Amino acid sequence: MRANYKMQRLFVADDLASGAAFDADPQQSHYLAHVLRLGEGAEVLLFNGRDGEWSARIAGKTKKAVRLEVLEIQRPQPVHPDLVYCFAPLKVGRLDYLVQKAVEMGAGTMVPVITQHTQMKPGIDRLRANAVEAAEQCGILAIPEVREAVKLEQLLAGWDKERRLIFCDEDASTNNPMATLRSIQERKLALLVGPEGGFSDDERRMLRALPFVTAIPLGPRILRADTAAVAALAVIQATIGDW
Repeated sequence: MRANYKMQRLFVADDLASGAAFDADPQQSHYLAHVLRLGEGAEVLLFNGRDGEWSARIAGKTKKAVRLEVLEIQRPQPVHPDLVYCFAPLKVGRLDYLVQKAVEMGAGTMVPVITQHTQMKPGIDRLRANAVEAAEQCGILAIPEVREAVKLEQLLAGWDKERRLIFCDEDASTNNPMATLRSIQERKLALLVGPEGGFSDDERRMLRALPFVTAIPLGPRILRADTAAVAALAVIQATIGDW
């Protein structure tokens, strides 16, 4: 069932079931009452990443909170996406974009990875807030898990060997990733995108030496890290993913 983009969607932490009632958090209450200026009886859509999407109505308003009453389910909860997206953090504005697009492209888990050329450590709360906002705007019901940042060496040391790790290698010998992607047999997949300066030579050698890692190119053009991330997610989903 397609998402309803005509109604306001809100992510909530509360359990959702017919007849349940709770107060929206302060930020959402302000948004509903003072930005959208919705009155009692107005309907919105709620989701929590667990119970599907539900219609709800504004059952009451006070100076501090908007009371929401859950009505009926609109869409069942889908299976959580299995694609793991590992990325080197970028500057704030581009990182926000990168997280939003990864959510849209079906990432189920997001892992910030600190590499030799990484210039900053991300704020995890901001990453999670961006993931929620992207889900609210795009009709997505599954909120990706955003993990704490980890060094590349630690990520690889604890890796699930049954999950194929695909990494974007700007020094790949070919420009076309399709043949390489189609040769992958595993259904559990992950993508690793490097920082603005790319992976170091040592990191590239380390990755290429691991049996669970596959290197792919992204064509003849030089792409910014955030553009490369979207391009890689698109080509993986279209070739061996859920498209």
